[in-house]
Amino acid sequence: MKKILPSCLLALCASCAADSYETSSEIASPTTPASESAMSLEQASETTSAGGLYSLPATSLDGAESGLAAYEGKVTLVVNVASRCGYTKQYAGLQKLHDELSSQGFSVLGFPSNEFGGQEPGSAEEIQKFCTNEFGVTFPMFAKSEVKAGDTQSPVYSFLQQQTDKVPGWNFCKYLVGKDGQVIAFYPSGVTPDASELRKAIDLAIG
Repeated sequence: MKKILPSCLLALCASCAADSYETSSEIASPTTPASESAMSLEQASETTSAGGLYSLPATSLDGAESGLAAYEGKVTLVVNVASRCGYTKQYAGLQKLHDELSSQGFSVLGFPSNEFGGQEPGSAEEIQKFCTNEFGVTFPMFAKSEVKAGDTQSPVYSFLQQQTDKVPGWNFCKYLVGKDGQVIAFYPSGVTPDASELRKAIDLAIG
């Protein structure tokens, strides 16, 4: 009898395939983005000189227009998250990082996205409830965002792409951003929150 893999395993296999070509961080350098539709090179350049990531607008998960200025002078880890992914358990490690290092000027910033396998289909309320109940998430979460290159890509991810020439290939990709709002490094989904290379980079950025 032909065996059929459960859909969750198929999704995890797809995510692993998406990450197979890159398993470690890549140091960021300003490059020409693959798409300029969401933010022009001129706009991205102005953003870079004006404070980088921390000068950008953003909407919190509860719908408040908060922006990212509150994180200026801090080190942040920007992650595109999802509730039904094979990597969803990384929430626990991300929360642990946030708990251990928030007093030193560090924060995880979560951006839900439904673009990979439809694995974040819920409403803002459902996402918040899941994160809180399942993983005790207290780090800042933002409104569901478009992270892939294109006309609807969020300003945050347009800037991250402009800085690194990288866009997420699956859920739970990570961008380490320094105190000046500039991207330090990109990490694909397979680099877990407790990976030594990531922790060393964070500690170095914190100083």
